[in-house]
Amino acid sequence: MKDLGKTIAKYRKEHKLNQSQLAKELENYDIYVKQNSISAWELGTATPNARQFLALCEILEIYDIYTDFIGQSPLNPFRNLNETGMNKVLEYIRDLESTGNYKPADIIPIHVIRERKVFYNTVSAGTGSFLDSDEYEMISSPDIPEAATFGVYVDGDSMEPRYHNKDLIWIEQTACLDDGEIGIFYLDGNAYVKKFQNNRLGTYLISLNKKYDPIPVTENSSFKIFGRVLS
Repeated sequence: MKDLGKTIAKYRKEHKLNQSQLAKELENYDIYVKQNSISAWELGTATPNARQFLALCEILEIYDIYTDFIGQSPLNPFRNLNETGMNKVLEYIRDLESTGNYKPADIIPIHVIRERKVFYNTVSAGTGSFLDSDEYEMISSPDIPEAATFGVYVDGDSMEPRYHNKDLIWIEQTACLDDGEIGIFYLDGNAYVKKFQNNRLGTYLISLNKKYDPIPVTENSSFKIFGRVLS
């Protein structure tokens, strides 16, 4: 198996990105990490989670993940061919494409209408008891993420610029989140939508709006994870 961190660093440099720029690119995938997290991945002192890893591969245009991170893929049809043989295969592929007889069939998208509960209570207000509440409406839409369990509305500006006051967000109900994921939480009598920090520096609920300080979660806190923000 190849060194994951060195491979990430190699592709980052080929794309002429510094670590801070790569962290900024990850924000387009709703992944919020600092430059020192990228550094830790490249040095091998930390490992990106699956979601972070796949986003890195897309940003850095790492298309053959098996070969780049593990070695020669047993499914690679070129693995036993020299350069001349590979060129002949590519030439044959171009001949087939030029006939127009082997195009893939057009795929007609099917818009699945999903229906989910949307609770009237906003996050950042109340205790989170809305999950057992009958104060909700049912919303049907093809735009609801498949993994969504329910929806809630954002209260306040603490998660700007990503989420704004009164925005509807979709939640996948789960009791576990990885460091850096955005979720909804119960903490000491209030419900929040925040970024989850859980690493050697401690456990905190982080606002994306820099004017708000991180909220510490201690061993004496009454704390619960409600779910992962999908939208």
